Amino acid sequence: MKLYELTYLISEGLPEEEIKTSQEKINNLIQKEGGVLEKTNYSIKKILGYSVKKKGNAYLTSLNFCLEPVKLENLEKELKSNSQILRYLILTKPKPSAGYGRTKVSPETLERSPKKPIKPKVELKEIGKKLEEILEEYESQ
Repeated sequence: MKLYELTYLISEGLPEEEIKTSQEKINNLIQKEGGVLEKTNYSIKKILGYSVKKKGNAYLTSLNFCLEPVKLENLEKELKSNSQILRYLILTKPKPSAGYGRTKVSPETLERSPKKPIKPKVELKEIGKKLEEILEEYESQ
């Protein structure tokens, strides 16, 4: 099963009971297809940036669910046929992993890992002597 996010707009002109009914209908359809609802957000009334099907306001709802990719077509057909839904978008979400790609290193692992030897610092006097040796060799050639 893949993880999906469904976001859709429901017409504002409907009574709240019908909005809740259509949301439950979509949730039941996902469950009927063998899907599992992960997270459901409440509807939020939004002013649209541009009119959609001659509507300036709508209720925005989003939900996360797991479903087999083959059964996604049935869900899309149902969403298209529902006249109360102005627009919808289904996104494939990556499966969440522990730490989101970061691995935690335990202190025990750090103690076992080989440490790089620290090079001793060279003093200025030694550098000066080495430069003089190099210059003498260069002058003698």
